Amino acid sequence: MQTTASAVEKSAIRKVAMRLVPFVGLMFFINFLDRTAISFAGPNGMTRDLALTAAQFGFAAGVFFIGYVLLEIPSNLALHKYGARRWLARIMVTWGIVALLFTWVSSVEGLYALRFLLGVAEAGFFPGAILYLSLWVPARHRSHILALFYLAQPLTIVIGAPVAALLIEAHGLFGLEGWRVMFAGVALPAIVVGVIAWFYLADKPADAKWLNEAERKWLTAALQAEQGSKQSQHVPHAAAALKNGRVWMLSLVYFGLIYGLYALAFFLPTIIGGFETQFGAKFNVFQKGLITAIPYLPAAIALFLWSRDATRRGVRSWHVGLPALLGAVSIPAALYMQTPAATVAAITITACAIFSALPTFWSIPARFLSGAAAAAGIALINTVGNAAGFMAPFITGAIKDATGSYQAPMFVVGALMLLSAAVIFAIGAGAREEVPELQGRAIAE
Repeated sequence: MQTTASAVEKSAIRKVAMRLVPFVGLMFFINFLDRTAISFAGPNGMTRDLALTAAQFGFAAGVFFIGYVLLEIPSNLALHKYGARRWLARIMVTWGIVALLFTWVSSVEGLYALRFLLGVAEAGFFPGAILYLSLWVPARHRSHILALFYLAQPLTIVIGAPVAALLIEAHGLFGLEGWRVMFAGVALPAIVVGVIAWFYLADKPADAKWLNEAERKWLTAALQAEQGSKQSQHVPHAAAALKNGRVWMLSLVYFGLIYGLYALAFFLPTIIGGFETQFGAKFNVFQKGLITAIPYLPAAIALFLWSRDATRRGVRSWHVGLPALLGAVSIPAALYMQTPAATVAAITITACAIFSALPTFWSIPARFLSGAAAAAGIALINTVGNAAGFMAPFITGAIKDATGSYQAPMFVVGALMLLSAAVIFAIGAGAREEVPELQGRAIAE
């Protein structure tokens, strides 16, 4: 009997991984590419054409997160109420339409407005995708599934940076500057895939026609049993999740990680563009795109291997804390390197650290949150974290304008990632002092 149950479990999880993860990962790929497209446009004509300072560019990059943060929790609660299929599809089509409007932006004020509206349109997508996948697999499989999903983020740069460079080099197409062609080229797929998502996704295992009856019954029963356990022992509803101390501590951890992620994502192409004046190295647009992609391929490999270890051992606080420590040291060190190759190598270490920490981090909240509490708690963590998405590019640009260098703002990044490491280790230490059953569910199952 155990053998039969094990075979059904393996088959069900394999089908979820093959059917849902690649498609939701594709949605995430397009999502991250659309929100970071400005980082490719900036050093390739947009900054010049719109007469942007580093601080204005940083504010334009960061103002996205104001609209995003304001609607994050309401959007995720709406997803819980109306169903992921409808809500994720709606989000995607909406942000695709807004992203397409960047093709015709003509002023810094218009850029600010569109970046804000893009944040409003995208609000709820990422935590909604995390929640959606969490509703399809029991906890023991979750870190593996989320790691496969999270591979889309570094691969966005590996694939997206050269693609963005090729689109930028299509200067003159339809009478548009290259950076405007790039904005149109990355926006249209969001609309197309959003429409497909409406018909492709299913809200829950019971609705999945691609599972056989035994697989649907096993998944439904396993998830219902886990849901009942969490409701009886942990945070029971949305209001309690928003007041929960562990949720706020995890929000602080995520803040530091996201600060590092977006400081890197928005300014790496600009830093690489500065190699010409700093080292005398000359690269064309496509070569810069390839160099931008270099750190993210090792990051994708590190993410996969680190998450596989977390799945095998059970997620521990050090699965998040050690990468955060490594990133805290490597990102400020990168700008003290004496060659482009050494700089890119140090940045690669930072990218590996950040992307190793993120998917293992996201397996933690779903261990003690369920139902509306999961929707609210995950959205709150993502909201606080994405406040860093506004602060990181704006503060980085402002300090760079004031000092003439990226060295000081990278020390700020390092300090905040160090804070993330300290807090997650404190959470882990606190969990060890709790009763064993809570310890197992909270951090280290």
